[in-house]
This record gives sequence, C-alpha cells and structure tokens, in this order.
Amino acid sequence: MEKLETVEIGKEKKEGPQIKNPGDFWRFFKSELKPKGKPYTLFNIISAPVMVIGLILIIYRFVVGLGAPVTNLNQSFPWGIWIGFDVICGVAFAAGGYVLAFMVYILGLEKYRPILRVTVLNAFLSYVFYAGAIALDLGRWWNMPNAFLGNRFGVSSVMFIVAWHFMLYMLTLALEVSPAVAEWLNLKKARKILGSLTLGAVVFGVMLSIHHQAGLGALFTMAKAKIHPLWYSEFLPITFFISSIYAGLSMVILEGTISHKVFTHPHQLGENHHNNHESDDDILVGLSRVCAGVIFAYIMLTITLAQYEGDLHLINTTMGSWWLTEVVGFVIIPGFMFIHGAQCRNTSTIRVAAIIAIVGIILNRFNCVFIAYNWYLPFSEKYLPSVIEVLATLTIIFIEIWTLRWIINRMPILREAPEWVKELKEH
Repeated sequence: MEKLETVEIGKEKKEGPQIKNPGDFWRFFKSELKPKGKPYTLFNIISAPVMVIGLILIIYRFVVGLGAPVTNLNQSFPWGIWIGFDVICGVAFAAGGYVLAFMVYILGLEKYRPILRVTVLNAFLSYVFYAGAIALDLGRWWNMPNAFLGNRFGVSSVMFIVAWHFMLYMLTLALEVSPAVAEWLNLKKARKILGSLTLGAVVFGVMLSIHHQAGLGALFTMAKAKIHPLWYSEFLPITFFISSIYAGLSMVILEGTISHKVFTHPHQLGENHHNNHESDDDILVGLSRVCAGVIFAYIMLTITLAQYEGDLHLINTTMGSWWLTEVVGFVIIPGFMFIHGAQCRNTSTIRVAAIIAIVGIILNRFNCVFIAYNWYLPFSEKYLPSVIEVLATLTIIFIEIWTLRWIINRMPILREAPEWVKELKEH
C-alpha cells in the first residue's frame, strides 16, 4: 500500500495511508488490528474472560428468553439492571457529549475543545452499546424495527419518541465523530465536507438530547401508583434532564482522569496536550463550577416539588431516610465539594466529588427503576439481579472500553490532528 506525506506529531512522524480503493482500506485496517501496547495487562486479564463468558450468556439469553435462571425479572419488577444501569444510567452518563458540544460550538468556550472529541466519542459508543442493550431486556426483541419501519408505529407511546430520538442521536454523534475517522484515513476531501456539517449536527444533537433525556423521565410518570411519592413527580422529565447535565460532566471528569493516566505517551497526546497541567486544571475547575450550579438548581427543584406535593412529612419513614441519603449524601455534599474544589483549584476534591455524584445518579435511577418502585412489597419479593444479568452488563461495559481504547490508540482523538487539517481550516 502506498504512503502519503509524513505528518509531524510532537517529535514523532506519522505516515498517513493513501486509500484509493477498498483493497487499500482493507490492508490498512488489517494492519491497524495489531495490538498496541502490552497485551497482558491486569485489565485485559480480567476483562477478556468476562467478555467471553458474557457473550455466551447473552446468546443463551436470546435462546431461552427472560425467565429464570437468566433474569430475576417478574410481574412486579419488569425492568431490572439491564434497563436501570445499561440504559437509564448509561444515557445520563453519555450526556457529556451534548453538554460539551453546546459549550464549545454554541457558547464558544474554546478551552474545552481538547476534551471534546473523546467526550463525543464516548457518548457515541455509550449510545451504541447501552441503547443496544435494550434488546436484552425485551421479550420480543425482534419487534424493535417496527418503530422505524412503520409497522404499528405506536406514536402515542413515550417509548416511540425515545426510540426515534436514540436512533437519530446515534446518527448525529456518528457525524460528529466522523472528522476524526477521515483524518485517520487521510481522506482530505471527506474531512472538509464532514467538518462543515459539524455545527448543524451539534444543534440537532442538543435538541434531540434534551428531548430523550426528558423522555426517559416521562416513562416513569406512567407508574405513579408504584413509585414512592418522594421519587415520583409529574416533573420527572425535567429533573431527569437537569440531572443528566451534571451526570454527564461528572463522567467527563472521571474519564478525563483515567484517560490522562492511560494515554500519556507522546505518540498518543499532541505537544499542546502533553503535560499541560495548567490547562487541564482550568478545564476541571470550569466543569466543577458548571456541575455545582446545575446540582443546586436540581436540588432546589427536587425539594420544592417535595414540598409542593406535600411529601416532606414522609422523611420520618424508612424510605424517607433512604431519600435523604440520596439527596444529602450524593447530591448536596458533592455539590459543595465541587464549589470548594473550584474555589481552591483542588483537582483531587473535584475528582472525588465527580465520583460521588456519579454514584448518586446511579442510586437515583435505580430507585426509580426497582428500589423505590413497588417499595411497599416485602424484601423477599424485591428484585435482585441474577449473576447472568451482572455478567452481561459487565460484558457490555468491557466491550465499550476495549473499543474506546482501540480508537483512541489509532485515531486523532486525544492527540492533535494532522497538519493538513490546519491547512484546510485556513483555506
């Protein structure tokens, strides 16, 4: 396969491929399949067998259905960890993609651009894998195309809206990620065209995200009699949307910390990104301030709704104590930690606050799906995920991480774009 010009990245040189036909692409792609880095890391040793076993169990699930021993779902708890974590939590954590895109492209906050690509990529992969995990939880998963093919549309269903928004937003995220793919393949004309479509994709993606984040909350408004009053509200669509903002940014903080520990070699990070601690701190402090503001908007709305709907007297109950644990321990406390971390520029405090906030989002979504759902049933009738459900979830998470790592090690996601991209922008 022929090679194009040499492009400088830091002190190293990278030769871009010349893709003229499918054969060139296939030869280049096969060369990129070779592992980069040490294959026998602790993460690989743990995750590889889990993925093998998990994929076998996923096939087993599609063969035998959703009954025992595959899941512990029943008539009282039709949704479990596959919906509660893979979809409801996963979509909230992927919100960093639309929030950062809005901040960079719409508000013009350029200091966040260095982390924009990896955030959008993670959002795209999250939607692909976690939204795809919906199939695991559907008894008649083969009917999924009906929402898009026109067979029994069900336009009055909230799930219909969510399904369409998921599909359109995945396509939008793919378009936002596509310039990096064009740079990887050295496709200059395609890169120019795709780059010109980015702003429109961002605007469309933000609108879609607002709607489907709220749509997930709207699903639970149909279960008023089953969800504990402290968690139920007609404003769940709004609280789901608001909480997704700081959930997504908290995940960005956590992932950024991990990425800079894992991808720290000069051939992975460009000169401007490598060891630029001051810039990294500015980004963390800025994200911390946004998280703090959104968290306190969310908590004021949550408390106001509880007071307005006359539910605050339930705090003296067992479930009320659980509600206080979630609100105080995993929302208010990380909110103050974000403020303190931003004021003192203490990045360690910011990172800990992000982790606590992420746990709080998981707790909130789990409460809506199966903890505060049918809360009045005895513990013996409560839902606990089966081993197969847990392994399948871990499999999906690990596959996403492997895919993310493969892409970052090959495409200009964290490292700087090739020189010819700058020339395109100048012209």
